[in-house]
Amino acid sequence: MEFFIDTAEVEEIKEAYSWGIIDGVTTNPSLIAKSGRSQEDVIKEIASIVDGPISAEVIATDSEGMIKEGSQLAEIHPNIVIKLPLTIDGIKACKYFSDNEIKTNVTLCFSANQALVAAKAGATYISPFVGRLDDIGQTGMQLIEEIREIYDNYGFSTKILTASIRHTDHMKAAALIGSDVATVPFKVLKALYSHPLTDKGLEQFLKDHASASN
Repeated sequence: MEFFIDTAEVEEIKEAYSWGIIDGVTTNPSLIAKSGRSQEDVIKEIASIVDGPISAEVIATDSEGMIKEGSQLAEIHPNIVIKLPLTIDGIKACKYFSDNEIKTNVTLCFSANQALVAAKAGATYISPFVGRLDDIGQTGMQLIEEIREIYDNYGFSTKILTASIRHTDHMKAAALIGSDVATVPFKVLKALYSHPLTDKGLEQFLKDHASASN
């Protein structure tokens, strides 16, 4: 499973990428806004750090605007993936980009039917938001299971990119189901390393070493 970091904070990206486990980056307008910088400046800097897919989202809501904006974003760097909303206009733009060999990430997916439509349009990635489904009393990981089965049934090449990950159990479940990618906030990535028995064991090893050296 590929690991993407879900942030527009450059320092977080630098730190996580230094760990050697990050394959790409996803951003969105909300994350860019939090950075207080222009999307182009943020994307350019991310591309100088991470050698992998970088999702950059369009703001337009009509297909013509998405195509124009997405084409401009694609010119920033060869690793740019155009992030599009799962609407009729978004799918129209997805089909255009797919036909022109520009990678896409269709986002805000909340149903298996939506994921099927995106795959038919040639999306490179589909981003189901598991945390937001959990928030309204549904089971987000059930959606990942359904998409996995549908894509496997028909041999779709669209990669499942599990998004809106809130905790490490989401990561484990995504991996067990067979999600191709997980995009993860920095704090959850960091938590993957943590276990109290690891800390306790390391502390004991160091104490034993110190005792043996005296």
